[in-house]
Amino acid sequence: MHKIFGKKSKSKDNIADYTQNSTQNDLPRPAAETNSVPETNGTSKQQPPVVQKNDTPPQPPRPKLVFHCQQAHGSPTGIISGFTNVKELYQKIADCYDMPVSEILFCTLNTHKVDMSRLLGGQIGLEDFIFAHVRGQPKECEVTKSEDALGLTITDNGAGYAFIKRIKENSIMDKCPLVSLGDHIEKIDGKSLVGCRHFEVAKMLKEIQKGTTFTIRVVEPMKSGFSFVEQKQSKKGSSSIGSGKQTLRLRSTGPATVEDVDDSSDLAIDKINGLLESFMGINDTELAQQIWDMGSKLDNPSDFAMAIDKSEIKDFGFADDFVFDLWGAISDAKSGRLNKSEVKEFSEQF
Repeated sequence: MHKIFGKKSKSKDNIADYTQNSTQNDLPRPAAETNSVPETNGTSKQQPPVVQKNDTPPQPPRPKLVFHCQQAHGSPTGIISGFTNVKELYQKIADCYDMPVSEILFCTLNTHKVDMSRLLGGQIGLEDFIFAHVRGQPKECEVTKSEDALGLTITDNGAGYAFIKRIKENSIMDKCPLVSLGDHIEKIDGKSLVGCRHFEVAKMLKEIQKGTTFTIRVVEPMKSGFSFVEQKQSKKGSSSIGSGKQTLRLRSTGPATVEDVDDSSDLAIDKINGLLESFMGINDTELAQQIWDMGSKLDNPSDFAMAIDKSEIKDFGFADDFVFDLWGAISDAKSGRLNKSEVKEFSEQF
């Protein structure tokens, strides 16, 4: 049986019931105190007595959200709570297992496998089980960029590690046996990429000239030496958040909130994420969510472009044509023209 980490919340036992004795109602009541009003000489108006309203009873505290987690290669089950963004989540997991937070590469939901379709992004289902993938074996190899595109899609964990989410079939990187899905790209030609965002890593790889040979150092997630890792029995292992369920929405700024799942919103975010992958070679559900939240409140592409220029998204340097394509996806989703058949995979461009 796995050990459970985390402190149990204390419960209040033996709560006494207070009742009034019926005989006490027959006792004489003390005279009610009256507010004394000072006499005036007629030069000022008499102030009415102040009526004090009864204080409303205090509202019960909101329930504390608790999530279960394990290390993906095998560990006891941990209990974590009290986080509002991905960085805080990683720190809670690190504290739970008494390890440096820098050891965590990424997390998956409801599976201990390196399944890029189940990456933890900006939302966590309230019943999701979290698996933390930690640093494993470093690998280094030389790659010759014989074609314009390497065939990679890069994402990041929101806490300083960019890693490989997808490798295009028959691409240059697909033919490199040492590079795998989930590998953290640690260095390129000796330059550390720790702390870089996915778009920075993607840009660096894209700018490598055709015909150039470069050295890439990656770190794979630690693999388990056994196949069983206990999960909660109620889990169905769905790769997506179930329809009709609530999720915890994580934000880079501001508190986390519990929200109902919106299928039309999910379709729009998937479409936007596909555009990000097609044009920039990155995959970022949180960024796609941020773009959707911004555009869904606006009425025309001009206001949308101005809103991007005034936000932190401007740092990505989106071209005007790309902004227009983003607005097209947002407009289709708002009008109900977007369906699952239109949300498809895109070819990597670097």
